[in-house]
Amino acid sequence: MQKYINPTLFEKFEFYNYGHALEILSEAFPAEWGEIQNCLSNLSITKTDLLSAGGNESEIPKKFDDILYPNGWKEIRISGNLEVNLFQRLNQKSRKFLDVPIDTFIINGYIDGHNIDFVKNKVAFDLEWNSKDQTFDRDLLAMRTYFDCGIIDVGIIVTRAEDLVDIFKDLKINSKYGASTTHMDKLIYRLDSRRNGGCPILAIGIKKTVVEEY
Repeated sequence: MQKYINPTLFEKFEFYNYGHALEILSEAFPAEWGEIQNCLSNLSITKTDLLSAGGNESEIPKKFDDILYPNGWKEIRISGNLEVNLFQRLNQKSRKFLDVPIDTFIINGYIDGHNIDFVKNKVAFDLEWNSKDQTFDRDLLAMRTYFDCGIIDVGIIVTRAEDLVDIFKDLKINSKYGASTTHMDKLIYRLDSRRNGGCPILAIGIKKTVVEEY
């Protein structure tokens, strides 16, 4: 793992590699992976950031927006209908089927409402700082759907590492970042149970060493 990641990042982040996501990023998408690493290298969180309003509307997600959007990363939403064609076998003894369907119908909204915070080329990136932990199910479903549709080849999810709890306790804000919110243990549980389907995922945890003056 070390040869694919800027060594200075290990002090501030933890990495979990599923489906050879890291190898895919490094070999197939070096420019995009370089931009993500640059974003992580420049990430700095203050105690003021932590004390401000929680959720994904806080200042922390905006720090990613400010770096990634100017580099061409865009939020994407997809929707799609499923066309189903029924083909009849020619006759009882034949193994061949008619070339023209005998019936066709559409399932509207078969894919709908799946959005990802940042997509560039075939790399997806989501940040979950402080949402309900069920948000991970939504993110993984979105990434596996994009992957199945051939829109992305790999996904990255950034969330909080467990050791940030030490700071939350010191600042007496632990209730705002509770056990049922998005943090690495909740994500790893879902990745271990393969809720990402076939989509390779790199999970990145923000450690307490990212926080200034701690």
